[in-house]
Amino acid sequence: MNDPYPSSKPANHKQTDRPRSLLERLSDFISPEPDTRAELLEVLQDAHERNLIDADSLSMIEGVFQVSELTARDIMVPRAQMDTVNIADAPETFIPYMQQTAHSRFPVYEGNRDNIIGILLAKDLLRYYTDPNFDLRETLRPAVFIPESKRLNILLREFRINRNHIAIVVDEYGGVAGLVTIEDVLEQIVGDIEDEFDLDEDHDNILPTADGAWRVHGLTEIEQFNETFGTAFPDDDVDTVGGLLTNHVGHVPHRGEIITLPPMQFEVLRADARQVHLLLVRREAPAEPALVAEA
Repeated sequence: MNDPYPSSKPANHKQTDRPRSLLERLSDFISPEPDTRAELLEVLQDAHERNLIDADSLSMIEGVFQVSELTARDIMVPRAQMDTVNIADAPETFIPYMQQTAHSRFPVYEGNRDNIIGILLAKDLLRYYTDPNFDLRETLRPAVFIPESKRLNILLREFRINRNHIAIVVDEYGGVAGLVTIEDVLEQIVGDIEDEFDLDEDHDNILPTADGAWRVHGLTEIEQFNETFGTAFPDDDVDTVGGLLTNHVGHVPHRGEIITLPPMQFEVLRADARQVHLLLVRREAPAEPALVAEA
């Protein structure tokens, strides 16, 4: 006899769904699924406390949530700290500067820093040494401009889709406010990303350079710094060299800032809005003896 209400499933299909037990339904009633982001984070933090997820995984998940709430304005490198190239300068003039800052991409401006005309990739300068007809303007890549209010999760997706790594942040009047790189966004999720120019925190925080200076990590303890250089900087209020400089000048030093604390001179190589990352340290040049006029 034919079934007047045939099933849409094949006759030999095994039923995988099963009725939920009373215990499962009571468990859902007692511990309902999270309805808000805050509740979800509480669940994840509880999972970490019960060793279901490790601290790094929890930190990354929290970073993902944070990225959706932050904007370009929150993490951008401010205009005053941007390392840029003037199109009017000859390559032999700005190449040493590019080597010192050690970036892979540089905004290029014409006339003034509000007029960014493109992005110069450091690797593209190899043509300068091989092509006698090298034209800097033709070498530039298009610049991407975004508003200060651009959300980081949207920006990260656009970086990925367009295979872009840097964006120029502009204010409501069209002036340059700063810049954001894909590394800046990713660091909000996974923490600081080290490159070949960073010091290894697990080994030497103080490394000599070829010209007699030292590259010093901002988180180097003052006690270690004093032992290395025979200095006597106090560590009563702060523990690190970066903290010492911040305490001395009253603000987080920006990239390129030079601070003298006798007998040492500190040049900031890398820093963000929160802390100093890398310093170039030299001994202060000894003062020349004053000439005494003869009577």
